[in-house]
Amino acid sequence: MTPSRLARAAALASVTALPALAVLQAAPVVSTFGPLRNRAMPRLSGQGDPGHIALTFDDGPDPLSTPHFLRLLDARGIRATFFLLGSMLERSPGLAKEMSTAGHEIAVHGRHHRPLLLRGPRATYDDLARARDAVTDVTGRPPALFRPPYGVMSTAAHLACRRLELTPVLWTCWGEDWRRRATPRSVENTVLRDLYGGGTILLHDSDCTSATGSWRTTLRALPRILDACQAHGWQVGPLREHGVPGLPGAVPSAASPSAPAKGRGVQEGPQATAQRGDAAGA
Repeated sequence: MTPSRLARAAALASVTALPALAVLQAAPVVSTFGPLRNRAMPRLSGQGDPGHIALTFDDGPDPLSTPHFLRLLDARGIRATFFLLGSMLERSPGLAKEMSTAGHEIAVHGRHHRPLLLRGPRATYDDLARARDAVTDVTGRPPALFRPPYGVMSTAAHLACRRLELTPVLWTCWGEDWRRRATPRSVENTVLRDLYGGGTILLHDSDCTSATGSWRTTLRALPRILDACQAHGWQVGPLREHGVPGLPGAVPSAASPSAPAKGRGVQEGPQATAQRGDAAGA
């Protein structure tokens, strides 16, 4: 084969391979669909002890807003998991250290809040590695958990997490608190609509990637969300105490293994619902 024909063949092979590579990179996007994820991917969803709720926050540490959340949580005797952006941590290392010292679990949200689908394997690895190293430098211990920006994983992100010993964890319910039209009541109702024992709540302690001032809405909604959890007998804490099977660094939760009675906006877990549906159809 002549050099020109060899070059044309190589070019044709590359063009043919590109769509396949794109599909491979985007395959994990299926986990973005909440109902499917909650039913088929319990660890990725953060499903744990039925008597416990994992409380998580994204996008900090923000010196303007995060201290307000820390004071509220401290007054309630609650610890949470904070998924930090490396770029934010680099600006406020002292605040991140304070969060860790107070007993909150510090996890990785990437260095920059950018869609991972648009990043190749090397850029993805570098982003996660720099964020992980920044957390390790500040807290003195390597983080165990990772949550991707926008909740969208990619094949490159999964591979990077494996190399960096990070476990991806998303959520079972959120407050849509980043929206400009969000109100404390809408955040509360959106969380409670999909909340069940063993669930993981996603909120935001910073507005660095959200509508300006949205963190104030979240802060005002949080006490009522915590009150609802308390009313149902659920303990609230970080993911490390959530009893998620296979989650690294997990410690046993003191929460009761029995599921509490359901109330407003509170549902059965997807596994219980599936079992009940299977029994009905048998």
